[in-house]
Amino acid sequence: MSGGRRRWALAGGVAAVAVVVVVAVLSAASRDRPRGLAATFGEAGLRVASTDAGAWVGCVLTADTGVQHSTGLMGVTDLGRYDGMIFRYDEDVSHGFWMKGTPLPLSIAWFDGSGSFVSATDMTPCVDQADRCPSYPPGGPYRTALEVPQGGLDDLGVGPGSRIEVLNACR
Repeated sequence: MSGGRRRWALAGGVAAVAVVVVVAVLSAASRDRPRGLAATFGEAGLRVASTDAGAWVGCVLTADTGVQHSTGLMGVTDLGRYDGMIFRYDEDVSHGFWMKGTPLPLSIAWFDGSGSFVSATDMTPCVDQADRCPSYPPGGPYRTALEVPQGGLDDLGVGPGSRIEVLNACR
C-alpha cells in the first residue's frame, strides 16, 4: 500500500472511531436525561427534611425564568433520572398551577421563602387545547413549588412540617 493510501486508511479509521465515541456519549446522555429537558431547564440537588427525622436527597429540574415557569412539564411523559421539577421565584407569589398540555399526572407542594411546607395537592393531566384546564391554588404565599409524579411527595417526606433546601448540584 502506498503512503497516500495508508494515510487515507488511517484517517478513515480515526474518523470511524470518532463517530463511535460520539454515538456512545450521546446514547449515554440520552439514557440519563430526557431529550430537551436538560437543555431547556437547569438542575439542582434537593434536600427534604421531614418531621419524622428523616431526610431525602435527590435531583430535580429547575424552572427559574418566566418562560420556564410557563412551560413546566408540558408534553413530558418521562422525567428520566430526575425526581421532579422545582419552580423558584424571587419573591412571594400566590398564583395557582395548571396542567394544560401536561400528560403526566403530578403532585405539587408549595414552600415559603424559608423552605417550609405551605400546602400540597394532586393535579390531573389536561390536554384540552381550549384553555379549559383547572387551576390548582396553593394554601398561601410561596417561593418554591415542587412537582413530582403523582403520589411521589410521600416518598420524599414532603408534608406538613417538612422543609426543603435547594443544593448547588445533584448528588
